[in-house]
Amino acid sequence: MTTVATGRSTLLPAVRSFLSSPRRLLIDGARVDAADGRTFATVDPSTEEVLAQVAHASAADVDRAVTAARKAFDASSPWSRMTPRDRSHLLWRVGDLIEAHADELAQLEALDNGKRVEAARDGDVATAAELFRYSAGWATGMEGATIPMSVPGRSFHAYTRREPIGVVAAIVPWNFPLLMACFKIAPAIAAGNAVVLKPAEQTPLTALRLGDLLLEAGVPAGVVNVVTGYGDTGAALVEHPGVDKVAFTGSTEVGRKIAAAASGNLKKVSLELGGKAPNIVFADADLDTAVAGAVLAGYFNEGQCCVNGSRLYVQRAVFDEVVAGVAAAANAITVGDGFDPDSDMGPLVSREQHEKVLSYLRGAVDEGAVISAGSTEAARDRGYFVTPALITSVTEDMAVQTDEIFGPVVTAVPFDTEDEVVAAANDTVYGLAAGVWSRDLSTAHRVGSRLRAGTVWLNTWHADDVTLPRGGFKQSGWGRELGASGLDDYTELKTVVAELR
Repeated sequence: MTTVATGRSTLLPAVRSFLSSPRRLLIDGARVDAADGRTFATVDPSTEEVLAQVAHASAADVDRAVTAARKAFDASSPWSRMTPRDRSHLLWRVGDLIEAHADELAQLEALDNGKRVEAARDGDVATAAELFRYSAGWATGMEGATIPMSVPGRSFHAYTRREPIGVVAAIVPWNFPLLMACFKIAPAIAAGNAVVLKPAEQTPLTALRLGDLLLEAGVPAGVVNVVTGYGDTGAALVEHPGVDKVAFTGSTEVGRKIAAAASGNLKKVSLELGGKAPNIVFADADLDTAVAGAVLAGYFNEGQCCVNGSRLYVQRAVFDEVVAGVAAAANAITVGDGFDPDSDMGPLVSREQHEKVLSYLRGAVDEGAVISAGSTEAARDRGYFVTPALITSVTEDMAVQTDEIFGPVVTAVPFDTEDEVVAAANDTVYGLAAGVWSRDLSTAHRVGSRLRAGTVWLNTWHADDVTLPRGGFKQSGWGRELGASGLDDYTELKTVVAELR
């Protein structure tokens, strides 16, 4: 493992301008300060320097935003009167604007989150643009069904309609800030809802810039509002009686709190929560491909991804070979500033996350585990850098094996039989993702069907598309995002019955 550093000489003028101006809330189409004037700092995780001061929304600001969204959703509003075709064209324009500003958005994401600029541009930003274009098709594709009724001596015409829920509170995490915001906004407004977006306090910048682009595309004032702040801002939004639905991506712990808080007016809730995905390698797998897949599964996005394969199970006959391959690849990863083209992995998002991950590594060693790659110490004196780690001699009751760490940490455990590994893989409160590597397709499909997870990859990992529904079993969440199923969580199903005389 090596480390690199770089300056900020490559920042685009648009990015410098954005950072130098006040970062205000977006409410009812206008940039406004927080009512009480509060702000908070957002920090570059590579340098630990303050990037900008951002408005900290209070309950009063949240109320203003929800009121604006309710007004925009009102039956007589321009937004509610907009035809599905016009919404479709609007969503497509948003996608075009995201693509046109890809370099700017990627730099903002790399500054705020720490990820590599290339990863942000080619992955997060490109997918965000594609998601709006995909959702544009659904604006005109929401259909109901006619249903025959059987009532002796009477005749009816019965049908169903898909209608928007109303005001959606979208609360998103810091690991894919722009993309997760688009996961919520694109299908929500495709269905005709209004949105109040609350980004993570660690990464508010691209959400605020997205708000500008939505207005530029022609999204009416109040349809999408952005309130930045800490947990108190999110709590005020979840509890607000004017919110009809909460869409949340984040930790299972916070998801429980949201589910409880939303009970006041029985808001609809969809949750994509934590994961601790098992990645199973059988002895008959193509080991070169499986090792490369395990590296991608474990260390993608600095390990800060809820569907990462952080629990690696390898059949005993090839365990040493696979562990050696993964360890060598982990040691070859260059950790450094996301703006340096020679770096392979950026920092973790915050000091808190940095300390959390290192604490898990030190705790594993104290419990008798072995660090086969990586280190229990910070990778650099400045910035929140962690060396990608591979841990062996792990037992199933160790914290590194049971808890979602959300960092570049993979545990490797040997197994002998299919039944043994399936039982171990499913022995978790989570159920977001899983993977199987085997040349025998019968084995791959059979084991895949036995794994309790919302997404199962066979001989691949992180093979994603905006057309595929994603979500979790067990404590990994409620509902699904993306694909045709993803739109269901932003609509109400209405049954209409007319008697024919």
